[in-house]
Amino acid sequence: MTAIPSWRRIAPQFWPLLLALTLFPAAAGLLVAQAASPIRIGQQAPNFSRMDLSHRNVELSVYRGKVVLLNFWATWCGPCLAEMPTFAQWQNQYGSDKFQVLGISMDDAAPEVVAAISKLKVNYPVVMGDEHLGAAYGGILGLPVTFLIDPQGRIRGRFEGATDSVRVKRDIEHLLATGGRSK
Repeated sequence: MTAIPSWRRIAPQFWPLLLALTLFPAAAGLLVAQAASPIRIGQQAPNFSRMDLSHRNVELSVYRGKVVLLNFWATWCGPCLAEMPTFAQWQNQYGSDKFQVLGISMDDAAPEVVAAISKLKVNYPVVMGDEHLGAAYGGILGLPVTFLIDPQGRIRGRFEGATDSVRVKRDIEHLLATGGRSK
């Protein structure tokens, strides 16, 4: 009985991937770059600097001293669109002195985003996101994903899927009242 060479033991469904990684070594780097490190509650929020849809620079670190609601969303996501009016209402209610909503659209093109935020009367900055920004926040695999960031720039909450507005509002009010100090 002859032994099967080790390279022939690879399952047939993995051959295309193996071939791609062999012929295009950069693909291996891309796969690694896309892997996201988990982000933990209490960890500093990764800083970013992007142009918003009005061509103004938005840098997360500028909002230190404020509670920030950071929302990853897309125009094709029904729950995302449904919660945006609530976020706009909170922006009005809490004011921009101590609170700021920031939207990160994970859409591929800005025109659809501009139309959506105009229709929804969004009153907070929206920037275009991508896989790199999503990876910085632990990987954004589904939408919406919302983070609460305290005035010191630490992540205090991560909410996946449609936001439980009662819980998020309670958490915002706690952070506003305590300045981000522990409960």
